[in-house]
Amino acid sequence: MSLLMTRLFLTLVMKPRPAAKERGDVPGWVLITVMTAGLVVAIWAIAGPKLADMLGKALDSVSNK
Repeated sequence: MSLLMTRLFLTLVMKPRPAAKERGDVPGWVLITVMTAGLVVAIWAIAGPKLADMLGKALDSVSNK
């Protein structure tokens, strides 16, 4: 019985698996990550100086009082 179970196990494990039917070139999560990083960089480039100015003014107003 043990030999039969071992053979069955090896047959199932060593059997080649069929390739995925629809595989894209790049997985979706990679595209989402890259696009999110691009949006963050673009928004930061536009809003960064204004945010730094606002933070500086807020800190100055608190430290002067």
